[in-house]
Amino acid sequence: MRTQVAIIGAGPAGLLLGQLLYKAGIDTVIFELRSREHVLSRIRAGVLEEGTARLVDEAGIGARMRTEALVHDGINIAFADRLHRIDLKAASGGRSVLVYGQTELTRDLTEARDAAGLTTVYEAAKVAPHDFDASPFVSYDHEGKTHRIDCDFIAGCDGFHGVARQSVPSSAITTFERIYEFGWLGLLADVQPAAEELIYANHPRGFALCSMRSPTRSRYYVQVPAGEKAETWTDAMFWDELRRRLPAAAADAVVTGPSIEKSVAPLRSFVAEPLRFGRLFLCGDAGHIVPPTGAKGLNLAASDAHYLFEGLRDHYADKSDAALVAYSASALARVWKAQRFSTWMTRTLHSFPADGPVGQRLQEAELDYLTHSEAAAASLAENYVGLPY
Repeated sequence: MRTQVAIIGAGPAGLLLGQLLYKAGIDTVIFELRSREHVLSRIRAGVLEEGTARLVDEAGIGARMRTEALVHDGINIAFADRLHRIDLKAASGGRSVLVYGQTELTRDLTEARDAAGLTTVYEAAKVAPHDFDASPFVSYDHEGKTHRIDCDFIAGCDGFHGVARQSVPSSAITTFERIYEFGWLGLLADVQPAAEELIYANHPRGFALCSMRSPTRSRYYVQVPAGEKAETWTDAMFWDELRRRLPAAAADAVVTGPSIEKSVAPLRSFVAEPLRFGRLFLCGDAGHIVPPTGAKGLNLAASDAHYLFEGLRDHYADKSDAALVAYSASALARVWKAQRFSTWMTRTLHSFPADGPVGQRLQEAELDYLTHSEAAAASLAENYVGLPY
């Protein structure tokens, strides 16, 4: 069996890349360790930059997104018991973000791939890329048999713990990592959101975030120590802690209800360099992780898919490998800018007990400057709505 591009991972990066390649007439096969049901049930973030939304349109699957997504022209910053709105649209020259759950985007991409009759191998065990310096192929086990598929290129879109990056010799790759001393305890509930736009809250007790997936489904987070277990938190404990970290007016607007899902996500910054190894390319979380504070994880996966798609399209259509050669540098330039912004958001909004009262006062000064300076607001807005590809 043979294909032009073998894609490891059926998350948003792999599916989006596969859909873009399909629209350009390039054959792909996707290999996914988990079941289709598991992939479609994963709860993830949902703030889309304008560039990501345009890419979804380019892939031909943007109709439901454009109908159901919530357009957000601003965000709210809470600190010192006050709520301040940052007008993203005004500060960025007319740009906004869309709130559309990653789960919904994954479903749209999966259904489009099914409708086109494209091959996705779910529950593919022992997936491994081989010989990517010369004549690449992928081996995998499925339904009790070992298979091999030859290809021109391999796209490793299989996440932080995936096999693609682990298959690269350690001497050929450099990694940069910071693991934070806290995580996010998240709760999903079918309740009306506390506000029409996201609330990012800085509080001495720790960070909190009020977000949503729809007008009737809300997603809330509170900062917790690293290693905290979600099962130790009852729903009542979570709601009480969330409201303690919000200004009074926002806390009063929180509608409580039973959780659909509750989990703790660790926070880390991670970058692998380079992202290209012969005919193997790392894309999305396989090559980098950002703290979720800046809402950049899904959007970086999309921009990686954009750069890699352009390179593969030019290779097949124009016999030019210039964009493929430039893929790693192009993607990493955007990745490091997103790391800078996400780190700044994380440092500004979270509690760092080791910094003491001085750290809290410096954060409040930073936030006061942000909410009273047009230049500071413009910098946040430019990065939040998305830097250009």
